[in-house]
Amino acid sequence: QVQLVESGGGSVQAGGSLRLSCAASGLTFSTYVMGWFRQPPGKEREFVAAISRTGGTTYYTDSVKGRFTISRANTKNTVYLQMNSLKPEDTAVYYCVADSEVVIRTDASRYDYWGQGTQVTVSS
Repeated sequence: QVQLVESGGGSVQAGGSLRLSCAASGLTFSTYVMGWFRQPPGKEREFVAAISRTGGTTYYTDSVKGRFTISRANTKNTVYLQMNSLKPEDTAVYYCVADSEVVIRTDASRYDYWGQGTQVTVSS
């Protein structure tokens, strides 16, 4: 059974930082593209970032470029999202995702597995 378990969410003031972690089990972690989506209150789920199987390629949505960094540790079956210079508009439930395809995709429907989500709240 595949499980993706997020941690590290919380409440911070604008300009602050948080680091999300996602521990994966039940899958061969190094063969999956890993990523993060988020769902702001009252809005649809949106792509945030993704990282290739080896970690050599990353991709970000424009609104987080230069502020967020995705990374992975294949020896620990864990993917991370370092979030700096947080803004109130970053407030959302953040989901860890896994995709068995080789290429990085931004379409939520293409991802095979999802975590339960972790809340991030940024106050102004």
